[in-house]
Amino acid sequence: MRTLLPIAALLVSSAAFAANTETPRVITLNQVGCQFLESEGDVNHGYRPKSAADCERINKASGEKRVGEAKVLELPAGKYVFRVTNRDVPYELGFWLRGASLAGRALLPSVSGGGLTTGVTQDYEIALKPGEYVYSCPLNPTPDYKLVVR
Repeated sequence: MRTLLPIAALLVSSAAFAANTETPRVITLNQVGCQFLESEGDVNHGYRPKSAADCERINKASGEKRVGEAKVLELPAGKYVFRVTNRDVPYELGFWLRGASLAGRALLPSVSGGGLTTGVTQDYEIALKPGEYVYSCPLNPTPDYKLVVR
């Protein structure tokens, strides 16, 4: 009976080690003026903003409709790398993934960062837990696109 306890402990620690070394899945997102391409069905609306204020005006007119038609990204819980590229926006962009509600922002993981000048790609790594999230670029700015983790 004594030998079962160390073996059980070894199995538990092996499982924990395997969970911590899980290879992240890569989600590729491309930003163009005022939008993420993949989120809007790879339809480039052809917006040519010169500043964030241009996108604020564009999204005030069309953002709600576009989000309503946008693809909800559904993923299983786990480790991810969101690989985000500034395809052709002439100013610095970023990425922000967070809980969809105030409670979600407090309880769910988030990731953010900037530095995406034209043509630059950056990776944002996160371990997602089940819940409802949104992602956007506050600097572009884009609408808040929906992400559901099961």
